[in-house]
Amino acid sequence: MSHLQKADAEKAIQRNPHPDFKKVEASRPDWTADAPFHYTKTVKPDWTPGTGGNDNGESLKKEHVGIDPYEEGRPATFNYKLLISAIVPRPVGFVSTISGDGKSTNLAPFSYFNFISHDPPLFTIGFVGGIDRAKDTLKNLIDTKECCINIISEHFLEAANATSINAPHGTSEWAWSGLHPAPTTLVRPARVKEAIFSIEGKLDFFREHESRATPGKKTGTMVVIEGVKFWAREDAINEDKNIVDPAVLKPISRLGGISYGRLMEGVELPRPDWEAAMKDEGSQEFVKPKAEGQ
Repeated sequence: MSHLQKADAEKAIQRNPHPDFKKVEASRPDWTADAPFHYTKTVKPDWTPGTGGNDNGESLKKEHVGIDPYEEGRPATFNYKLLISAIVPRPVGFVSTISGDGKSTNLAPFSYFNFISHDPPLFTIGFVGGIDRAKDTLKNLIDTKECCINIISEHFLEAANATSINAPHGTSEWAWSGLHPAPTTLVRPARVKEAIFSIEGKLDFFREHESRATPGKKTGTMVVIEGVKFWAREDAINEDKNIVDPAVLKPISRLGGISYGRLMEGVELPRPDWEAAMKDEGSQEFVKPKAEGQ
């Protein structure tokens, strides 16, 4: 896919809902830099088994609309816009790669990203399009089988977003963003020095997916990456090196359209224990067979 084709495809999605974004942005409150991360109670701290939602049944009064992803006349971009606005918040994988000949580096954010296993540490990244239309990150990853995944924090949000620009092939996202490469030990791609948490990764496998609307057309590629080394900033990691402090990480998540989300509050909910729950007689009435209890 040429640079111009990439630009046209991005315009067709119409992610930006504002004709004049800077004017809209100027009308909004300033960024609250001193807003601390903190924990709150849940909406209903006295929730008990069988209670259901915490909105007093208000959500049960609403009706739903069925959507056929392949209905006649529905563009594939509609499903894209729908899903990125509904499956939120999504973590963003900020991926650094290097070309097979070692002469070119690439840095790009991906919100089709998550981790699926801790032993071994496995991560997924989803790419739009097949191998024959692979952009730099996917091509580099397949050629070298190496990458570095960085987690985006508040203090370099603008720089990370800048790397998503549809720049011509050969243009450095590192220079464009002003971010700094830091050394890695088990893979060649650099990690982002500004990132509080990074993962050196090696390709496990990849799989192309075929369009349901246009059979034969490859419209997506999923890669699975094994994490082989982690990097955590020293003020964000605990002594056992097993917990990253969210108040330091201040992770950025992806929402729909051109929206990002901040993590400002958290709640803690212990996972229920069956034996402990059964000591409460009031909970026992909700122990029903699956077919009956749905």
